[in-house]
Amino acid sequence: MKKIWSPKDWRSMPALHMPNDYPDTQALDAVESELSHLPPLVFAGEARRLTSALGKVAEGNGFLLQGGDCAESFKEFSADNIRDSFRLILQMAVILTFAGGKPVVKVGRIAGQFGKPRSSAIETIDGVTLPSYRGDNINGMEFTEEARIPDPQRLIKAYHQSSATLNLLRAFAQGGYADLYNIHKWTLGFVSGSPQGERYRALADKISETLSFMSAIGITPDRQPEIRQVDFFTSHEALLLNYEQAMTRVDSTSGDWYDTSAHMLWIGERTRQLDGAHVNYMKGIKNPIGVKAGPTIEPDDLLRLIDTLNPEGIPGRLTLIGRFGSDKVAERLPRLMAATKKHGSPVVWSIDPMHGNVVKANNGYKTRPFDRILGEVRSFVDIAASEGVHPGGMHLEMTGQNVTECTGGAFALSEEDLQDRYHTHCDPRLNADQALELSFLVAERLHSLKTAATKAA
Repeated sequence: MKKIWSPKDWRSMPALHMPNDYPDTQALDAVESELSHLPPLVFAGEARRLTSALGKVAEGNGFLLQGGDCAESFKEFSADNIRDSFRLILQMAVILTFAGGKPVVKVGRIAGQFGKPRSSAIETIDGVTLPSYRGDNINGMEFTEEARIPDPQRLIKAYHQSSATLNLLRAFAQGGYADLYNIHKWTLGFVSGSPQGERYRALADKISETLSFMSAIGITPDRQPEIRQVDFFTSHEALLLNYEQAMTRVDSTSGDWYDTSAHMLWIGERTRQLDGAHVNYMKGIKNPIGVKAGPTIEPDDLLRLIDTLNPEGIPGRLTLIGRFGSDKVAERLPRLMAATKKHGSPVVWSIDPMHGNVVKANNGYKTRPFDRILGEVRSFVDIAASEGVHPGGMHLEMTGQNVTECTGGAFALSEEDLQDRYHTHCDPRLNADQALELSFLVAERLHSLKTAATKAA
């Protein structure tokens, strides 16, 4: 008889990159119990709506834009930062939608993206060795012995910050802030300070003409709510399975298990072992899920993951997020795409051009060159076209703030510029200008492929 899945099954399996050094396990148990009785952050119906939208992407009729902070923090939590990140995703979505002619599914790395896997459990500075910083929901970033002790109360604080973030995002998405006419104004605002202003102004003029035509024939926000409202979903890496288990609830309408901490969860490159705790947990929840696929994964292993995580072949259930590096994507990705196409199970192929392109600058800062990021996305789009696979999305670490963490881009940030506004708590992020520039350049690539396909037909 087939064993019935339970949210706690993962506890009997190897669970990598989770803290196991809480000094007070009884306090941790109490926090997990408290979390299990708190209200859900998202609802099963919302998660099903995202699965449906991603199902259309899997069919080639949409594009997934997933982006946000590398790791959220307690210190930088503010309404302005949430607004700026939300606005940036909307701006990017407008660019991609207009060029590609397909709906863009908007998913933020927000309202729960706190914990981060680390390559080493310890770090040493000036001869002092302490536990590594693992994210604000585990320990503190300050390099002190006290701050680096895992504190279960941080999980409670992360829950409440996620709840407040979601409340504000829902207000922005449904309350008129996302009105398409406002997005047009934001695009124009960005145009005025860009070195590539002519390209942006040309697109802004086309958007303006389209909006004027729509208004003339009676398609206005008052009559067509879709113009002033958007679906905006949240996501994070399902790293801390004790937190995810506590937030897992049975949907009263379907009887299925859903993780109510986010609409979409993903498994990281370091925790996708078939016999591991993270895969076991994720196979049982009905949320749409993602899997990071890096340069070490083989086609057979990827297909086994697909069969384990989406045995019923539900469109939109599974997103494969490639993260290879600009120097490895051409070698590794084609075989994986060919294998999934032959396999036949519907998946969304997305690309994470951030994690494989980290370098260390001469002045010691970790950074990501914009050209490498762009190069990996372009390769992804071209390889997908050659393999007959839909290039379904982008997964980006970015911020709406004017930081200087990634070099290059239209403003040609140099290694010397990194020290000006290097604010990340973990890995370097694209700033707003770089993220928008990437959107325009990717949109051009998608549009050229679309045009070529139309001519060929």
